[in-house]
Amino acid sequence: MYHPFSIADTLKASWGVLRKNFVTLIIYSVLSLFVYGFINFITLFLTVEDSFLNLLILFFLQMITQSYLALSFYKLILTLMDKEFYEFSLKDILPSIKMTFNFVVIAFAYTVLVVILFFVNKPLENYEGLLFLAQTLEMILVLFLLVRSIFCVCFIVDDDSQPFESLKQSFGITKDNFFKTLFIGVIIVGIMILTLIPIVSILSLFKPNKDNLDFLFKISFYIWFVIAFPIVQVIIMVTYRKLVFSHLDIDDDVTEAV
Repeated sequence: MYHPFSIADTLKASWGVLRKNFVTLIIYSVLSLFVYGFINFITLFLTVEDSFLNLLILFFLQMITQSYLALSFYKLILTLMDKEFYEFSLKDILPSIKMTFNFVVIAFAYTVLVVILFFVNKPLENYEGLLFLAQTLEMILVLFLLVRSIFCVCFIVDDDSQPFESLKQSFGITKDNFFKTLFIGVIIVGIMILTLIPIVSILSLFKPNKDNLDFLFKISFYIWFVIAFPIVQVIIMVTYRKLVFSHLDIDDDVTEAV
């Protein structure tokens, strides 16, 4: 039976996926951190000179690495959702180079947009009122675009969509659910904050000082990432599937269709 997109149902379904696969997702988060740290360590040696070209190379290498790891995490979640009662191999959760490139194109496009907005504001720096108005409108624009395009990565890994095709698909499923999707985003931000508070509170017991502050900060980030990242990504992926089923006017029962 078809049901319209529901925030309550989405959160309930997300909890079901998390409850069954939390250990697997945490382990994969830890592995992702190690892989990213290792590749970042290697790239630092390849870009020893602090030149613009080397910094640009480092930026793209980091973007490709982050994109690949993010896509692999999404593929893992999809695999766990779609093949809950089946065995799957490593190749099922590894994105293709094409998928990674498609995601990098979108990330680069948003980077260009932010740079353009930065330069648009430069002539207004001497006019505080106009600058504040421009920055407010730009924040609303960026927020709107992020909410409408948040599921483009889901379409890339699920349908192998092209960059702008995935953006069009994401805009399509959020067309009549903008505020519900925005509220899901607010919930995600709330979860990120709530998971950070106890971690910081516990680590504060070690009495941070200038000698250990950097170490404690990194430990806090790693622990927070391992816990919060799986939760956030599962909510996004379940929301994506719920919106797709709602948009197609078909059954959205996670136990049957996800």
